[in-house]
Amino acid sequence: MAGLSLDHPLAFTFGLLGNIISFMTYLAPLPTFYRIFKSKSTEGFQSVPYVVALFSAMLWIYYALLKSNEFLLITVNAAGCVIETIYIVIYLAYSPKKAKLFTAMILLLLNVGVFGLILLLTMLLSAGEKRVVLLGWVCVGFAVSVFVAPLSIIRKVVVTRSVEFMPFFLSLSLTVSAVVWFLYGLLIKDKYVALPNVIGFTFGVIQMGLYAFYRNAKPRVLAKDVADEKATAAVDDTLKVPEHVVTIAKLEEQAVQIKNNEVHPVESSPPPTEEAKQEDDGPSADEEVGKVADKGSNSTEQVQMIHA
Repeated sequence: MAGLSLDHPLAFTFGLLGNIISFMTYLAPLPTFYRIFKSKSTEGFQSVPYVVALFSAMLWIYYALLKSNEFLLITVNAAGCVIETIYIVIYLAYSPKKAKLFTAMILLLLNVGVFGLILLLTMLLSAGEKRVVLLGWVCVGFAVSVFVAPLSIIRKVVVTRSVEFMPFFLSLSLTVSAVVWFLYGLLIKDKYVALPNVIGFTFGVIQMGLYAFYRNAKPRVLAKDVADEKATAAVDDTLKVPEHVVTIAKLEEQAVQIKNNEVHPVESSPPPTEEAKQEDDGPSADEEVGKVADKGSNSTEQVQMIHA
């Protein structure tokens, strides 16, 4: 470390600056993963860039351990390993089952299988400077894959006309980081550090250009997304419990009918008194007056006959 700062003070400055920028780059997806944590869903985000970045950081640590005066590569990639591992754990916690299986498969294949194979082959097939050269070209290849990994996101931006899944500050930090690490590799005359950052700078510029072009564009809804929404709506309708509507008016009418059909006991009246019986048996006043009038008319007729 001391030799590096004395022999290449400018390289040390760029290396330190590269550590700071790269650390900020590793923290750039924090809003994305905070959103995943809050919504409990990965919402279409992909785990491939983070798995590949973890694998690349592991390789660069191995390369820096074999080569002298590469302490700055160890520090930045060690931080990258920790941060990328945290991202992958969060992704696995909230991703759908299919995405979990896919991510776990890539982790086992790349970060365990391929890294273990590289470690074994470099130990058995080479030694000394040849091992550094062999591992250096391997690191170049996978460093390029780190920069190429966002191609799937670039394609999604072009198809959907939406920059939702391509944060601008992440693209900007990757571009600046590529420039700084290219200058660092150039100054220490390490082509394995300088070469992949040329490609990284190119892809970073492309991503920022796409962001500027599509940031105000109207998003395009894919036919697949519409079909998925319709399928989800159909499932929701199938799972709905049928509603039971009760007509209160009909129940009230039935209650009134039942009430009207109820049998009420009839109260018995007291027995009639003697006076009431006599009044019932005797003739009414109108009948008496009629009889008197009839008698009067008969007597008048008799008197007229006598006078005649």
